[in-house]
Amino acid sequence: MSSDDSAQVDNLIQQAKAIQNKLKDILKDASEMEVTASSGGGMVHVTANGLYQIVSVKLDRQIVNPDDIEMLTDLIIAATNQALADAQAMINEEMSKVSSGLALPEKY
Repeated sequence: MSSDDSAQVDNLIQQAKAIQNKLKDILKDASEMEVTASSGGGMVHVTANGLYQIVSVKLDRQIVNPDDIEMLTDLIIAATNQALADAQAMINEEMSKVSSGLALPEKY
């Protein structure tokens, strides 16, 4: 292995360590990162964090109809699924920001 190859490997290892530290920071902060999704024309709001946990559900009084619990259930499920999908997209975006800076050598 030439000194150029050795330097490239060392550089790659340092980049990998830096990315690993950034990923740890993202995961540490994920519980504080939140997204909110809504359904029913904004009458149901569900908030999820970056750990894919539901942290809040807010319902407009007008949507709570004891005679139509099935519709309310469907709206909660729709908003929850969207909030979880948005949380996953948010974390994926943060992860891609970290990995986009990785410069692989042209030859090994």
